[in-house]
Formats: sequence, C-alpha cells, structure tokens
Amino acid sequence: MSTLLSSFTWEELRHRTSAKWRAYAPDVLPMWVAEMDTPLAPAIEEALVSALHRGDTGYADAGALPEAFASYARRSYGWRPEPEPMRLVPDVMRGVVEVVELVTAPGDRVVVHTPAYPPFFSWMRRIGRTVVESPLARGSDGYEVDLDRLERDLASGAEVLLLCNPHNPTGRVFTHEELHHIADLAERHQVRVLVDEIHAPLTFPEARHVPFAMLNSPAAADSVTFVSASKAWNLAGLKAALAVPGSAAQPVVAEIGVEVSMGAGLPGVLASTAAFEHGQGWLDQLRGELDANRRLLGDLLARHLPEVRYDLPQATYLAWLDCRELGLGDDPAAVFHERGRVALSPGPGFGAPGTGFARLNLATAPERITEAVRRMVAAV
Repeated sequence: MSTLLSSFTWEELRHRTSAKWRAYAPDVLPMWVAEMDTPLAPAIEEALVSALHRGDTGYADAGALPEAFASYARRSYGWRPEPEPMRLVPDVMRGVVEVVELVTAPGDRVVVHTPAYPPFFSWMRRIGRTVVESPLARGSDGYEVDLDRLERDLASGAEVLLLCNPHNPTGRVFTHEELHHIADLAERHQVRVLVDEIHAPLTFPEARHVPFAMLNSPAAADSVTFVSASKAWNLAGLKAALAVPGSAAQPVVAEIGVEVSMGAGLPGVLASTAAFEHGQGWLDQLRGELDANRRLLGDLLARHLPEVRYDLPQATYLAWLDCRELGLGDDPAAVFHERGRVALSPGPGFGAPGTGFARLNLATAPERITEAVRRMVAAV
C-alpha cells in the first residue's frame, strides 16, 4: 500500500504556497505549523472538483455538514449531538471567540490549561479578556490535569474554562474520570466550559476520546464544543467548523450571527461533509502512519538526543519536546532554526510552561523526521 505521508518529495512540497512552506527559507525543513504533507482524501478531492465544475463557489451555507458530523460522532464516540442547533463558523478559534464574547464581558477571566495553543492567548487579549494559566501537572507517565490548581483558578472569579481535548501541544487525551472532575469543578464555581475537540479524530488506539458534552452533568449541558475536519483531513485553508451546543447552551449558540457563518468557505463545508461521510478509510490509514511516526521520533531521540524528554502523544500529530537539559535557553526552537535549519514551533508561545520546550509536527514522511532529528543534533 502506498503511504500518504510519503506521497510527495520535499521538492514537490516546496511548490505549495501555504504558510508552512513560505514562512522560512528554502533550505529550512519546516516541522512547525499544524499542516500535513498528505494528498487529499479521494472523497474530498472529488467533492471539490465537482463543485468547481458546477461553479459552486458562492457564500457558505451549512448544508449537510451538521448531519454529517452528527453521524460521524455517533459512529466514532457514541455521541448523539442534535444537528439543528449547530452553527457554522469559519474555524474553531473564531467560534470560540464569538461565544466568549457572547457569554463574558471585557476584563473577564478565561482559564486555559497550559502549555496551550498560542492563539488562545492572542485572541483573548485581542477581545479584552484575561487569560488565567492553569498548568497541567507532569508525572512519570506524562501530563494530567492538576485538579487542585484548576479549582483555585476557577474559584478566582473565572467565567470560562477553555478546554482543549485532545490537548495541543501535549497530545494528552483526558480520561472520562478527569473530565468528570473538571465538570464537577465547573459546576461548583459556575464556570462555562468551551471545548476545542478539533484533534479528536486523531486519537490513537490506546486512548479513547470522550466528548465533554456526553457527560451526565449540568456543566456538560451548559458547554459548547467546537469541531472541524480541518486537522484530521488537512483542510485548514478551506475554513469550516461547527459550534455544537449542549442542551442548555442552545440559546447562546443561536446568537452567533449569520454574518459569522457566512465567513466560512463553501469549499470547506463541502470538503468537511465529504470527510465526515466518506473519509474514514483514509483517516484510518493516516492514523496508522502517524502511529509509526510518533514511535520513530521516540526511537531517534532516545538514540541521538537522549537529553530531550518526549512523552508519546495519545492523539494529534504534534510532539511536545522538553529540551531544557540541552541548555539552549528559553526558546530552543530558535537555536534549532539558526544552527540546524529546521523549524519547530517555539515553546514560550504556549505559555509559561513552554519555556525550554519546542513543538514538532510529525505529519510528514519518516525520512523527514529522521532528517529533522539529524539537524537538531547538528544544532547542539
């Protein structure tokens, strides 16, 4: 079977015009932003080509996407969200911003588990909300929720908990028990939970993704979940996501304006619908290749850079690398770029716990992962 992640040579990928391949000089190996080096799934390509042939490039309508996602959620997680209350948004982050603005006021506190996706910080600052960092705890088996710290942070006057599960950048999939504890704390302190579940389709076999909205909890009923096919099927540039309300949050999501929904891209809606309806076989193959890549990276680091601590991610195609023992300062990604000509995401952008860390994108050919580690070794 041909592999998805080795479908293109570096020279062929250099012809792409996306940010991943345009942000750095041609001699830099880009292993940073969450974009994969795959071809499109055949069902997605067919849907897009068909739309172009009929000139179907007007303003976006949600169309069949809510029903397609609801069916996917039922098959994949046993979750049965109602399609009708879902609202189309351009992407998960824009959906989060819209709902935060609906349920909070300027100056209100938004709690995030850190390290955290950098736009959580930049967007909350842009709309005048205060980010409260609630660091994950790190034990011998990887990251977990520090429930004592989370309770203190929620009790500090917070209005919203922005929960990322599966977690970016650590790759943790929070357990059913952890989610129940989070829900209990949110209910106790009257904090609304907004959940970014964009990486859920990329969960590996040893873990089980539990949608927060499935919990039997008032906090789950009051939550809003944000989903998209963009990460799992490599559609970030096509712009389509859904805000999925719990039963008590439907009036909030109903306030998302039509002008926001029309900011999504119609090609994104069509591609995402095809992904959820017909993209499972392609995704299964991809996850198998990503599984091999995450283990390959672990083997390479153990042999060539044993000072770097790396916890095998349970989901995503992102590797969170603890480089502090290398002595490269607060931002090791800058050193890897300057000396090794390999681009990783800088850890400090993920919050205070990111100091001395870097994030590496595994969604590429195995030989490019090998080359990335070789360049990192050369940098130190």
